[in-house]
Amino acid sequence: MTQPTSIQGEHLPTALSLAASSVPVLPLRAGKVPFGNCRRCANNACGGRPNMKTPGPCTCPHPCHGWAAATTDPSVINSPTWARAWREAAAVAYHPGDAGLTVVDLDNAEAIAWARANLPATRAVPTTRGEHWLYRGAMQSANAVRPGVDIKSTMAYARWLGPGSGTVTALPDVVRTLAVKEPATVRPTFITVPALAGGGACPHRTPAYLDRGISMAVQRISEARSAIHATVYHTFLAVLSTHGRCGCLTDAHVARLFTAAQAKGESPRHCTDAWTNARTTLGV
Repeated sequence: MTQPTSIQGEHLPTALSLAASSVPVLPLRAGKVPFGNCRRCANNACGGRPNMKTPGPCTCPHPCHGWAAATTDPSVINSPTWARAWREAAAVAYHPGDAGLTVVDLDNAEAIAWARANLPATRAVPTTRGEHWLYRGAMQSANAVRPGVDIKSTMAYARWLGPGSGTVTALPDVVRTLAVKEPATVRPTFITVPALAGGGACPHRTPAYLDRGISMAVQRISEARSAIHATVYHTFLAVLSTHGRCGCLTDAHVARLFTAAQAKGESPRHCTDAWTNARTTLGV
């Protein structure tokens, strides 16, 4: 039998009310952290729960897997397996992204002043040190997008601190842009490519031939949607197989390739490793 609300804790009524409004909730321990996984789910031995839309192999009835445990199902929230968590809970959390919301977490007075000067007004919820600004619309979450500013939406949780004040407005592009990582600055390294044995002449008729090849390589990397590591390596391999022995490649050409790769998430070290491995494979 389900424990009475008075025994389960003061946070259960809040959680049920939020769930009734289609806001997925979960209990938080002291310190604003989720309850740890049960023994069956320890170290994701169950296979994990990658996101709310495709919950994956885990069907654990306990509030496991942090933000992914958030639910709007009252039978789960009010279940005996969640009863202990609610009795010990220090707060209620919710999954903003699955509720169609984005929370801009402003951690101090300076961050609030920046938001007031740069972001559209929306609903504001006071926090211990700052404010949560709520926008209508989901996006990728990101921490430390600027000093004192985090973004909590998909695959994240936020504490429920009350309804706040003001009208929730549409998520602006300026907030979405905050989560977009700028391509890492590439510091070109001069690449010494051996000339053809016997000092053979360059077979490329015009510089445009090489420029076109580099542009095609950059496009191939930029348009990759999966297997980025493999795409970068094979693209580097193709460039070096065509241009790696005649001395045409310069540090500027290599920098273009590295920049394209880093824009897809490759680290400078991965770029260097892929380039070195391609050279080793071709013997250049």
